[in-house]
Amino acid sequence: MTTAARVIGTCVLVVALAGGAYVTADAYDVVPGMVTLEDPPPDPLPFPTAPGAVEPVGAASALADLDPQAPLPAAVNVQALVDGLVRDPRMGPSVGVVVADQLTGDVLGAHLPAEGRTPASTAKLVTAVAALSTLGPDVTLPTSVVRGPGSSIVLVGGGDMMLAAGSGDPDAVVGHAGLADLAAQTAKALQLEGVTTVSLGVDDSLFAAPALSPTWSPADIAAGFVAPVTALAVDIAKIRPGEYPPRHGDPSLAAAVTFAQRLAEVGIKVDGSPRRAGTPEGGREIAVVRSAPLDGIVHYFLDTSDNTITEVVSRLVAVDQGLPASFEGATAAVLHATAVAGIDTTGARLSDASGLGAGSVLPPDLLAGLLRQVTDPAHGVLRDVATGMPIAGLTGTLSDRYTQSSARGLVRAKTGSLPHVTSLAGTVLDADGRQLVFVVLADATPDGGQWGPRAAIDSFVTALSGCGCG
Repeated sequence: MTTAARVIGTCVLVVALAGGAYVTADAYDVVPGMVTLEDPPPDPLPFPTAPGAVEPVGAASALADLDPQAPLPAAVNVQALVDGLVRDPRMGPSVGVVVADQLTGDVLGAHLPAEGRTPASTAKLVTAVAALSTLGPDVTLPTSVVRGPGSSIVLVGGGDMMLAAGSGDPDAVVGHAGLADLAAQTAKALQLEGVTTVSLGVDDSLFAAPALSPTWSPADIAAGFVAPVTALAVDIAKIRPGEYPPRHGDPSLAAAVTFAQRLAEVGIKVDGSPRRAGTPEGGREIAVVRSAPLDGIVHYFLDTSDNTITEVVSRLVAVDQGLPASFEGATAAVLHATAVAGIDTTGARLSDASGLGAGSVLPPDLLAGLLRQVTDPAHGVLRDVATGMPIAGLTGTLSDRYTQSSARGLVRAKTGSLPHVTSLAGTVLDADGRQLVFVVLADATPDGGQWGPRAAIDSFVTALSGCGCG
């Protein structure tokens, strides 16, 4: 065999062996190719088709509809209950009452319903209706950081006085937004610029001075019943946990100090102490956190009767109407919004939005009109006022009342308490399944505190709930 023939034979053998090796590798899926020892893949499923249009299934109601055929209580019987309450010595000499059918608006019993009296915290119903009817239930309150010139940043308050000192809780109202989250966003933006040291300003100019109402008792302020009303704060300006602890005298600066601490924890040093500063014109927002929606905030201040948050919300209504975000502007704004909502505000006067201060006057008729509106399905935007009121014997400021009453769980009402003032306004379901709206305002109760007039009012409402008065 010639040399050329041997070379050609060797090459053919190499190629054959290589080809066999490749086929073997292909069979074991080591190299790409068409040969495989794996089982063939299953046939693909048919492409899904959209179902045809069908009639939607109606959602189940959380609560059964009220029966319009339920017997209406006899007015003479309800009036007898009203007269008995007015004569009760525990109520004092100045009492206004109205009881009306929720569905028809028929007044079933009353005593001086158009005469204004001190409402105490039942005034919060006015603020709640005004806020939801003008701002809407879904609005949230921003707390932001704006980049200023040089190494400056400004913490800007948008009305959230319920910030968490640490991380926010998406399931909470108080502490929904957190300064730790705001600091983390801020640090990320600054570190992209290579900035690790800043000066910190705080802008709380959304609300106007004064932060404390001159109509508030110094003793109530010292007792922690209310905080200075500012555009941002941590935990409603509480110095320590509790229902009525001492409050920071300057909630905005206290929040800025906490924010500086959160910045330090994520690598941003604050040079010097935080100070008040305006938001830089044309400044770039580099971080923002947002409060819980307004419906949750309204529910919170109705259930707990929180004075500070009620005042905050009233100032937001003033801002929305282009009025000064002050006590005067806020009270004018909420009464205007109430009138626009179709409620007669004749004889109404508010010194503040929460009912804590001296000088507010509301007729029982006005509150009864509000209650009928918030329980009317035609005004669904106001639903959270009706559901946000405390439930007798179960929640909020009614949790310790009606606990042994047959009306437990059948009453939703807003409480009100000041020295020599006791009030309650809400709804009750009677024994025949008829929903009644009631308002009781007593503003000259005897010495001895709240126990006596509250017991008298609770007995009256319990009688309404057990009334088969048809």
